[in-house]
Amino acid sequence: MDLSALIILSVLVACPLPRPIPTQSSGIKGKVYLLAGNHMPSPPRRRPSDTIRQPGDNPHRPGDTLRQPAEGPGVRSTVCVFELTNDSQVTRQGTSPWCQAVHTRLIRQAGTDDKGNFIIPLPPGTYSVFTKKGNLFYATRRDQQNNIAPVQVLPGKMTRVDCSVESNQKVVY
Repeated sequence: MDLSALIILSVLVACPLPRPIPTQSSGIKGKVYLLAGNHMPSPPRRRPSDTIRQPGDNPHRPGDTLRQPAEGPGVRSTVCVFELTNDSQVTRQGTSPWCQAVHTRLIRQAGTDDKGNFIIPLPPGTYSVFTKKGNLFYATRRDQQNNIAPVQVLPGKMTRVDCSVESNQKVVY
């Protein structure tokens, strides 16, 4: 072996090639929907012959319809992931679901595409997910301990999260 080959070999052994950076295989993905109008469930339609039910009758017979809450269109928004946040750790805007401040650490935030879709890589853990509009944060879901919009991210899994944001122009109920 000549001297130049020995030098090259020595350099390769001493300075290995950089390894590819592993991609984050866990996190959240989903869609942000616009909520507006009536989202209250209504009772099933009944025919006059349905007013008296017999034991064992199926309460939802063919022809009965249940109103399902509609998902609004996907919208451009910002999704903010915080440490698991309890209702006692936010400053609310009055009694609304809007928060003026979240007093836990912001882990990551990302914008959605035009249709409201987003993907946010995160390490495994439990987080609170808010949508952001201007300087306000929005989330309505709670667990039994009053944690706001909790989401558990498992190792190697992308957890599906569908969020919403209220319309400025139409009442939501």
